[in-house]
Amino acid sequence: MTNIEKIQKNLMNIEKRAEKVDDAKLKETFVNATPLLDVVSTSHNQIIFGRRGTGKTHLLKYISDLMRENGDLDVYIDLRTVGSNGSIYNDENLSTSERATPLLLDVLQNIHDSLLGIIVSDEMYDLGKLGPLLDAFADSCSAVKVVGTVETYEEKMNDTKQEDKLSLGANADFKSSSLKGGFSSTETINKSEKKTEKKTGSQRYYVNFGDVQRTLKNIINTIHGKKIYVFLDEWSEVPIILQPYLADLIRRCIIPLKNITVKIAAIEHRSNLSISKGNGEYIGLELGADIGGDVSLDDFMVFDNDSKRSVQFFSDLLFKHYKASIEENEKISNSVDFIQALFTQNSAFEEFVRSCEGVPRDAVYMISMAARKAFNRTINIHDIRIVARDWYSRDKSQILRTMPALNDLLTWIIEEVIGKRRSRAFLLKTNERHKLIDSLFDARLIHILKKNISSNDTPGVRYDVYKLDYGCYVDLISSSKAPRGLLLQGDTPENIEDDGEFESFNHLDVPPDDYRSIRRAILDLSKFDSHAEQA
Repeated sequence: MTNIEKIQKNLMNIEKRAEKVDDAKLKETFVNATPLLDVVSTSHNQIIFGRRGTGKTHLLKYISDLMRENGDLDVYIDLRTVGSNGSIYNDENLSTSERATPLLLDVLQNIHDSLLGIIVSDEMYDLGKLGPLLDAFADSCSAVKVVGTVETYEEKMNDTKQEDKLSLGANADFKSSSLKGGFSSTETINKSEKKTEKKTGSQRYYVNFGDVQRTLKNIINTIHGKKIYVFLDEWSEVPIILQPYLADLIRRCIIPLKNITVKIAAIEHRSNLSISKGNGEYIGLELGADIGGDVSLDDFMVFDNDSKRSVQFFSDLLFKHYKASIEENEKISNSVDFIQALFTQNSAFEEFVRSCEGVPRDAVYMISMAARKAFNRTINIHDIRIVARDWYSRDKSQILRTMPALNDLLTWIIEEVIGKRRSRAFLLKTNERHKLIDSLFDARLIHILKKNISSNDTPGVRYDVYKLDYGCYVDLISSSKAPRGLLLQGDTPENIEDDGEFESFNHLDVPPDDYRSIRRAILDLSKFDSHAEQA
């Protein structure tokens, strides 16, 4: 077997999802996109945003392992698996309070069970002292309840039972024969009362936050100065209407306590962290005020955002996954040699990185497909483009088949951006939210390059820079309809104010000597809405 065959066979078999990999391998395959690890491995309460496949689970589990190695207590909870009857959370026939209560109970119970498992398995903790405190914490968790409308049904019932008895007898003495007989009747009445009754009260959401916080504080004060880290993964899998109530539990019971930190992994456009009650009151968490929300994995690895960092990240990612599946005596010992052995040239690998659009899970799937396609030979640019097209059709575009309106919007954007402007990127006003745009972003059909930029042409107005997915135009690359640059041909953001944060704007693939306004790069979604209404 040739060396390239060995590499490709290993790549075809690498695990695609972090939750299916043991902790040792997760640690071995983790790649730090500097300064990401420095930002998230602090004791600050944080929400880590990122679309599916951007590495949120891998990151949380890696940090969890680091904290455990430091001697702290780590509680990792996958919110997809919380609860014995998750269907209650999604039962729309129940009130919000009735659905939220078991969710909070289940999360608190998971925290209790994780702490108990750690304390029982580690001899440094005094179970004699911590056991009663954990029991008290469990009791305080069971105090979470909802007071609301209650209906009971009672009926009155009388059951009458009639028993008739007939008896006959004969004397066995033939000398004085006689016949005896008798009849008796018994009536038994069983009474049971059931009465229909409806009791109504004002429905409201109630949690005994004081008891929960107090018992948790007692545990923290008894674990020898160690810290507790609570990692809540898959936040966006919680029904969106219930998320503010879970967030409120965190705000009231965890965040005020010293030596306990919570890290949440969520999809930004599928998260609802608070409900405003007016007069400045709210249920849930406020970003910035209660918890940090400045970490987004979507911003890190897109090729057009920082090509050098992106290439380095994905070369390390593929090499570490490969190295984790081979014997120690393998000849290839670094990512540079690995990439050179796997691809025909550096430009082929750069094309692969561009096609991944900054999503590690897509990269893992696509390299496996590319290894199969180019088996026993090195991977070239043509292979990458075929794989990107197939992956786009197989995975990313599936949502378009079930949502015609989404398909219509993407088709319109492609026509406007690629067809008319011959570019790959466009701008949308930051403060204008469009549900279909959010859905395209979640499905990895469009990608954000930069948020909250401004132009001198439109002072005071902020924009987000989006780019179309590689799969949207891969079939056009070798044709006369191929996009000519990231933004409009000749349009450079020379007059964009970014405070030096958006370095990639200095490296856009447009002529640097033709400075024009970026106004024509702004996409007006009202035109699509008008077109959709007329249709």
